[in-house]
Amino acid sequence: VEVLRGPQGTLYGRNTTGGAVNFVANAPTDEFSAGVSAEAGRWSFWRLEGFLSGAFTDAFRMRVAAVTEQGGAWQTNRVTGEELGDADRTAVRAIAELDATDNFTARLTVNFSQDRSDGAGAYVLAPQSTLLPGVTPVRADADPTRTGWGTGAAFARLVGVAPNGKPFRDNDQLGLALRLDWDLGLGTLTSLTSRQTMDRREYNDWDGSANALSEVYFESDITVTQQELRLASHDDGAVRWVAGAYYSKEKLDEQYWSNFTDSLGLYAQTPYGSRAETKSVFGQVEWRLNDALNLIAGLRYEDEQRELRDLTTRGIVPVVPPVVIPFVTNANRDLDMSEVSGKLGAEYRLTPDVLLYGTISRGVKSGGFTAYNTTANLPPSNPADPLRPFEPETLLAYEVGAKTTLADGRMQLNGAVFYYDYRDQQVLSVVVDPVNGPIGRIVNAPKSEIYGGEVEGLWQPVDPLRLRLALAYSEGTYKEFLDVDVAASSVGPPFRSVPLDRSGEDLGFPNLTFNGSVAYAFPLSGYTLEPELAYSYRDELTSVLVSPTRGRIYDVGSYGLLDARLTLQPASGGPWSVTLYGKNVTDEDYDVTRNFFLPDNSIGILGRPRSYGVRVDWRL
Repeated sequence: VEVLRGPQGTLYGRNTTGGAVNFVANAPTDEFSAGVSAEAGRWSFWRLEGFLSGAFTDAFRMRVAAVTEQGGAWQTNRVTGEELGDADRTAVRAIAELDATDNFTARLTVNFSQDRSDGAGAYVLAPQSTLLPGVTPVRADADPTRTGWGTGAAFARLVGVAPNGKPFRDNDQLGLALRLDWDLGLGTLTSLTSRQTMDRREYNDWDGSANALSEVYFESDITVTQQELRLASHDDGAVRWVAGAYYSKEKLDEQYWSNFTDSLGLYAQTPYGSRAETKSVFGQVEWRLNDALNLIAGLRYEDEQRELRDLTTRGIVPVVPPVVIPFVTNANRDLDMSEVSGKLGAEYRLTPDVLLYGTISRGVKSGGFTAYNTTANLPPSNPADPLRPFEPETLLAYEVGAKTTLADGRMQLNGAVFYYDYRDQQVLSVVVDPVNGPIGRIVNAPKSEIYGGEVEGLWQPVDPLRLRLALAYSEGTYKEFLDVDVAASSVGPPFRSVPLDRSGEDLGFPNLTFNGSVAYAFPLSGYTLEPELAYSYRDELTSVLVSPTRGRIYDVGSYGLLDARLTLQPASGGPWSVTLYGKNVTDEDYDVTRNFFLPDNSIGILGRPRSYGVRVDWRL
């Protein structure tokens, strides 16, 4: 797994402002190898993973891997006692690799995954308040592992789910990818062709109760086709380069159903289609002037067209016969983008063990549409139009740092400081419908900034002892942003948009993060017993949401999580190991997020409590 921070895109694939995570699958091997990992844990959770790899001929190899996860329900319905949170996930990947000639290799990857897991459960953060007459409110949960759900028969028939059934996922994903590598002498020509499809069916209850305040059901059919062609030099010269072109086509057809019968007295249905086509060319050059200095320059041009087609929102009042309210009918929106991004950098090897570097890079994040239920039928020119596209986000990023090896190779210590200068940063906010109040929409903050630094280290003072740490601190501020005051705009009806100048305000993300671990391997009569403790900490998360009656209830407090494991294996590093583990061993109560979907119907999503289990690994 390769993690890259900041703007990317001059080497491969899509452009991005925040960074990229590159997953590299294990390739087929010439020699036969196999492995299996079995795990059992709290709440009847179990996981089984295995692989087979080897060559059929000198030129043809294959690797097949599969994994399944089952069980693990840790939430409980506060009324019925039913459990929620079981995993039911299975995935298979097969890779076939052929050396067609001495300088031409083809690799075909096929992957399939299926997810039939339970959905996430919310707990009631504060007593429910926005209810129709006759609906019994649910009190705030003293125990955040309690949750609730409930689907009326009429809504269940509309969307095809079981009445009062659990929140669920019913998703299938299929992917095909063909990679061709051809050594042309002056460099390697690589073709990457892929197609991913996903059939998504999900039902979630976002009020955390049997009341029908905010239940949603998704039907999504997604197809993404991509083609990349790049030519890269070999790594044995003073000048290394890569140049390429990229094309992608995305297609999404979706229906989004919501059940507000106990709050607004209706259902809502929003079908729509979304299309995107992206074309880009990119390149990067690295020039080693001498043994110490390396210069880097990259450039990318990207052209993108996005379309939102036939978005319709209907309100359905459940009477006989049903009354249909056409809020928005067949709305269409378009967004075009043509942007240049790039990178300039320098690396200087001060000593064989100390590398200094600095980069200036520009990145672009695509714009798009916020396709929620939309009750305000406004023209695209109106700034309050809920379907108005949000513009691309651009970023100038500055970073300097050092990568060092110390203590005769026993310590690695890296550090960096950075400054991010944003234009049109994409922020989740609202627009205000005079009849129904605030509606969520992604908007652009004209100017904002993030700055900070980080240090990470790995130290092995003696062979059995390993220490690892990563510490980061950053701050972010809106430099220019006229937003909507959500709390003041939630008072009505009628509702009106109340402006709020956020210039100078904090962006709200956690300022301080830390993670570290310590492990020590004890010899034990031909075996090794290694205990390890790992701790991670996240600072407070400040929400843009503010309750009109309860203030900053949606902020998520700081928390730290302690994990532990104990591993037994042969001292020679043999083919097997047995691990006892505990996660969140102090049973810390922490929320992943907090939100509301109608004024003062507030919910929280709790992080997983303490869990523990055993894992056995074997490899041939």
